[in-house]
Amino acid sequence: MSEKNKIPSKLTFSGHDTFHCRHLWLKKGYEFVKDGNKFSDEDAVVKLGVGKNMVSGINYWLRAFGIIDKDGALTEFAQFILDDTGKDPYLEDEATLWLLHYQLVTQNIASTYNLIFNELRRERIEFTKDSFVAFVLRKAEELGLTQINKNTVATDFEVLIKMYIRTDAQSKDKEDTFSGLLTELNIIQEEKRKINDKTEVFFSVAADDKVEIPDEIILYSILDQENTGNSISLYSIEQEKNQAGSVFAIGRTGLVNKIESLTKSKIYKKYSITFNDHAGIKELQFKTKPNKFEVLNNYYGN
Repeated sequence: MSEKNKIPSKLTFSGHDTFHCRHLWLKKGYEFVKDGNKFSDEDAVVKLGVGKNMVSGINYWLRAFGIIDKDGALTEFAQFILDDTGKDPYLEDEATLWLLHYQLVTQNIASTYNLIFNELRRERIEFTKDSFVAFVLRKAEELGLTQINKNTVATDFEVLIKMYIRTDAQSKDKEDTFSGLLTELNIIQEEKRKINDKTEVFFSVAADDKVEIPDEIILYSILDQENTGNSISLYSIEQEKNQAGSVFAIGRTGLVNKIESLTKSKIYKKYSITFNDHAGIKELQFKTKPNKFEVLNNYYGN
C-alpha cells in the first residue's frame, strides 16, 4: 500500500505555527533548499527574510505540498513547477493551484485537508468548525489514536479557512488577510446564518462539473496514484480516496465529460486511451500509460 493511501498511524494538526501558506512561500522555500540551506540553520531567518516562526511555517508547507520529501530533499514535482526553468514558478496559472490543492490533500502531511476532502464532505453536506472538531475526535477514536487536542484541531481548521476563503475582515496585517494561496479555487463555500441570535458559520464543498479544471490536471491525478494500472473504473475515479472525484469534488457528469474529452484528444491518440463499458462497469483504459509529467507538459506547453 502506498504512503498516500495507507491507514494513518497519526493525525497531524500542527507545525505551521498558525500561518497559512502565503503566495510566494513555496517559491521562496524552494530556492532556499535548492541553494543548499537548511531550515535549522542559524541564518535561515535572514536568508528567508521572515520571522523565526514563519521559517517553521515555510518548512511545514513545503512538506505539506510535497515540495520537499521526508528527508528534506526537493521533489520531482517541485522542480517541474517551481524551478526557474519550471512550468509555473510564480504560480500564475490557476491550473497550478489545482495541482497544489491535489498535492496538499493527497500528501496527507496536513491531516485536516485529507479528512475534509476524502471523508467529511461525503458524510455531511455542511459542516462547522465545531462539527469538524467532533468529526476528528471520533475519527481518532476509531483509529485508536490518543492525545488529540481539540483546540489544536480548531486552530488548524481556522488556518484551512484562511487558505481557501478570502475574508473581508479587518486586519492589521493585510498580507494575512488577503494572501490565502488557494482562495481563487473557490472550492470551499462559506455561509453565515443567524441561529437563536447567534451567528453560525457553515462551510460546504459542493460537487459539480468543475469545468474550470483542465483535463490534464485530472489525468495527472489519476496517473499519480500508485495503484492505477492500465485500466481504472469510473467508480474508483469518482469515489475512492485521493482520486479526482474526492479531491476536486467533481460530480460524475463532470468526470465523464473530462474523460471523454481526453479520449478524443489527438495528443493522446498514441496511448490509445479509451472509455469503455463492460457489463455495466465504465472503465478508463490505456494501451500504454502516459507519463504523468508528460501529461502536464501537454498542458503547459513543452
